[in-house]
Amino acid sequence: MPLNVLLPVVVIGIIGIAVILHMIGLTAPRRLADKAEALAAWAREFPESPAIDARLSADQRAALIECADGDAGLVWCFGADTVARPLVDFDLLDTETGLDIRLHDVAAPRVSVALTPEERPRWKGFILA
Repeated sequence: MPLNVLLPVVVIGIIGIAVILHMIGLTAPRRLADKAEALAAWAREFPESPAIDARLSADQRAALIECADGDAGLVWCFGADTVARPLVDFDLLDTETGLDIRLHDVAAPRVSVALTPEERPRWKGFILA
């Protein structure tokens, strides 16, 4: 097949697949369904530190984790998956939309969590306690 025919076929095919995926909803940002999903995401990454409770953000894109040993952790949505990190060495900043957590971790240096004005003091109080 000549290149001047093959190239448009490939480009149109890729664009078509992207449009179909978007139309059936597979490009929507991930959300945590409930506390159980947040706790399961934590357990996948930190099975040695069992979680006893999770507090989901209003937009369900992040959850504050309470561990059995009293430490706190954070689970958040990143693309189609979740990421979890313990909150041990970090800086906490207020933003207009929530909290900005600067983790001292090369793999996940910064997390912006969107919170309602009512949620912000509760999350901040738990994180800093």
